[in-house]
Amino acid sequence: MENKAHALAAGIFVAVMTALLLLLATWLSRDSGKRDVYEVSTRESVTGLQPQAAVRLRGVDVGKVTAIGFDAQAPGNVLIRLEIDPVAPITQGTFATLNSQGVTGLAFMHLDDKLGVDGQSAPRLVPNNATPPRIPLQPSLLAKLTAKGEVILEQVEQVTVRLNQLLGEPNQQRIASALDSVGQAAASVSQLSTQVASIMSAQLSPDKVNLPALFKNTDAAVTSLKATSEQANAAIAEFGQTARRLNAKDGPMDRLAEGTQSLSEAAQAFNANTLPRLNRVTEDTSRVVRQLSRTVNGINDNPQSLIFGSGAINPGPGEAGFTPQGAGQ
Repeated sequence: MENKAHALAAGIFVAVMTALLLLLATWLSRDSGKRDVYEVSTRESVTGLQPQAAVRLRGVDVGKVTAIGFDAQAPGNVLIRLEIDPVAPITQGTFATLNSQGVTGLAFMHLDDKLGVDGQSAPRLVPNNATPPRIPLQPSLLAKLTAKGEVILEQVEQVTVRLNQLLGEPNQQRIASALDSVGQAAASVSQLSTQVASIMSAQLSPDKVNLPALFKNTDAAVTSLKATSEQANAAIAEFGQTARRLNAKDGPMDRLAEGTQSLSEAAQAFNANTLPRLNRVTEDTSRVVRQLSRTVNGINDNPQSLIFGSGAINPGPGEAGFTPQGAGQ
């Protein structure tokens, strides 16, 4: 009889505690305040967003997501319904972004607004629960970084292909030929100057001045100099054309510079915004895991604490020190 009485008392206690917990959860989740209804229609993916997800305006909780479905007015769009506190400053410049909540994959709606041309906030968006006004959804930072990364990789690939074409075997042979021509022109000029000096010293010596031979040699020297100059100009023109192709507007060098700058900006944005959030999420997750580990260890050491609490427990039937009721009378 005593064992049945103890079991009945424990069952009644568990039932009462369960009912109290249900009442407490209902009381905590009640929403007796008035809320304004807004809608968000988008073609973007809303993975991780669920009903009852938080709606935050600059980090402050102002409402929740009440429903997620498809937009009948725009086939293919996802329609998200929000209920927001009337005191929240929702303006005509307010826009929404879908942000992730730590490493759990759950998402929440983050609201922000754009300032007008004069630096002031836009007029307030008038709520209408019968026909809820719509708030535009903009891509999140991670979505922008992903899209920008694809564009950067495509530009880098194009620049690489063009550089490979520009520095291919035919162009390398042309550049080498141009450099050889410049070297030959320089050698010809040096040889010509030596010939002119020898002719002048031979023909203008004090004991012999042969003017016809001097003029003939001078004509030959001028002709050779002209031919050498033409070769040098052709080599320089070819080299200059190659350089202009490299430095032309929207050419390989400009493409490479734009791709490098875009990649640098994306990396800076990732380091400034995403990495600090990941570090904070990692710290919070580690803290929660440690607390959960302590709780599990406490339950393993004293399982009866779930029913009787963490205080001292009187021994039951069959345990050492058990005293039946009425035994001392």
